[in-house]
Amino acid sequence: MQTFDFIVVGSGSAGSVVAERLSASGRFSVLVLEAGGTDRRFFVQMPLGYGKTFFDPAVNWNYAAEADPGLAGNKDHWPRGKILGGSSSINAMVWIRGAAEDFDAWRDAGNPGWGFDDLLPAFKAIEDNEAGGNALRGTGGPIHVTDNRKKVHPLTQRFLAAGQKAGLALNQDFNGSSQEGVGVYQITTRDGRRMSAARAFLRPAMKRANVCVETGALVTKILFEGKRAVGIEYLQHGTKLSVRARREVILSGGSVNSPQLLQLSGVGPAALLGELGIPVVHAAEQVGRNLQDHQGINYTWKAKVPTLNQTLRPWWGKLLVGMQYLALRTGPLSMSMNQGGGFFRSDPARARPNMQLYFQVFSTVLPRAGERPILTPDPFPGFSIGLSNCRPSSRGEIMIRSADPTVHPRITVNAYSTETDVAEMLDAVKFLRKLASQSPMSDIIAEEVLPGPSITSDPDLIQDFRKRSGTVYHPVSTCRMGPDPTTSVVDPRLRVHGLSRLRVIDASIFPDNITGNTNAASIMTGWKGAEMVLEDAW
Repeated sequence: MQTFDFIVVGSGSAGSVVAERLSASGRFSVLVLEAGGTDRRFFVQMPLGYGKTFFDPAVNWNYAAEADPGLAGNKDHWPRGKILGGSSSINAMVWIRGAAEDFDAWRDAGNPGWGFDDLLPAFKAIEDNEAGGNALRGTGGPIHVTDNRKKVHPLTQRFLAAGQKAGLALNQDFNGSSQEGVGVYQITTRDGRRMSAARAFLRPAMKRANVCVETGALVTKILFEGKRAVGIEYLQHGTKLSVRARREVILSGGSVNSPQLLQLSGVGPAALLGELGIPVVHAAEQVGRNLQDHQGINYTWKAKVPTLNQTLRPWWGKLLVGMQYLALRTGPLSMSMNQGGGFFRSDPARARPNMQLYFQVFSTVLPRAGERPILTPDPFPGFSIGLSNCRPSSRGEIMIRSADPTVHPRITVNAYSTETDVAEMLDAVKFLRKLASQSPMSDIIAEEVLPGPSITSDPDLIQDFRKRSGTVYHPVSTCRMGPDPTTSVVDPRLRVHGLSRLRVIDASIFPDNITGNTNAASIMTGWKGAEMVLEDAW
């Protein structure tokens, strides 16, 4: 049986960082186990190509949540990266750290070292921001962050102007001193290619002699001796293999796979494990609980002027932008679908923003089977303004339904299950119409397509956002961090309560969700977690 100092399960946003940081000194050997395959795929590297990976089982776990009463009984599609780089290889690339108050709340909940001032050095060390360095931005780091302010579609400027007329300030940097306002999103690309965690961290680490990366390796169980994690069991090419860890086993599978693997290994709610015939190694009721996610919805309008629909839908348009991308690495294919956006308060009485905006210079009302229709938008000129809630109070859970590791776990979201979440979303969708009614945005609107002008009453608006809302792919907190093992899974140093030599380092440890996209904070968690591992190395 092979032995490594550290075994990292998962090569995603956090796992790639953990592997790079633990191996940098050359002192330790690191094995990375990834269930998926290579990230060297055209539609992975091309930024807008994630429309092609949205349902692709070659790179995507393609999870399905349970039918949700809060979403009018819909079963939501949950794409998660099954590939080197994890979900950073298939996401929308928007770089948002989260609000300083989010991390200060983590610290104040009993997690020393996790306040914003504690984490800012990690965020800055990670970044190579095209906008330049300052007290809050970093340069020279592994993750290149592209400043798109001079590259966005002209209609984005109409969105920004309308947002200001609706009462929001123009924000030049959502990762600056304040998140509130409208602006252009920074994204994780470099030279027109996706800057995933694999490209930034794992690929450089793979050049080191002390790093081994195994793809197609489905981890099935953590191996324990008593309460001590000593290794991993995994399937690769139909063969069951085992490997030992001299120092620690580190789970970086994300908010779905990390609690799933703990439960499969006998760490989780005792009653559930007993029902499935899994011997209990350590009863931990919180494993898989406290699931939090951002729910989003789009409002769509038909435009009087051309949008990206007229560029991306016809074959000749695809040919032109494809040639532009291949020759110059520029144009629509080099960007995210969300060019502009922002943060606002659904109720002005709130202390800080609780809603996020997304502006898309195309529309996808008419879906295409098997593909997120980013690259095949509607036949008419259209655009969408979307939003998502930032800190919902609804809570769900992720629990295994079988002792078979190949069976997807049960994902119960419980979206809009609190009156607070429903009320704030109702206020928020009304604000979308207020924004769209402002000139110069209103000047180019022919008609509202979704939900349509007939949907005006509060009950109808609520019914509409229940029917049409869905995840914006930010699940967190299923292995929650905290000092109390009765309410959390890992301690503030990310060690699993009640066990030794086992940590979880990924977005599942977030005590609560953050204000905005979660990828930057996931990468930061990998950096911070690796620092803690190295500090504790004996």
